Amino acid sequence: MYLVHVHLELPSGEELPQDVRAMVRSAIVPRDRVEHVAVHTVSPSELTLGFYLLADGLNEAEERALRVCRRLLGDVAQLATARLTGAGVPLMPLAFAPRNGE
Repeated sequence: MYLVHVHLELPSGEELPQDVRAMVRSAIVPRDRVEHVAVHTVSPSELTLGFYLLADGLNEAEERALRVCRRLLGDVAQLATARLTGAGVPLMPLAFAPRNGE
């Protein structure tokens, strides 16, 4: 399973709908192979979608998340004007890096 973050931004003056989480979650279908989606609002017009999805590798995971997100922009009317500003697998914090002598 992979976690891929996809970043979206609405045009100036537009704001995310109050129920954006429910809209995004209801638009995910089994063929997306998304096990869970987290929705993080960054500002009134920006959000990050965290897709936890099944894939055979990192490239496939990122491609699948982008494909799902592009479909969501077409299927969820309230996100139709949003633009994709970035996507990728988040880096693990240094806290998980091996320590000297271990």
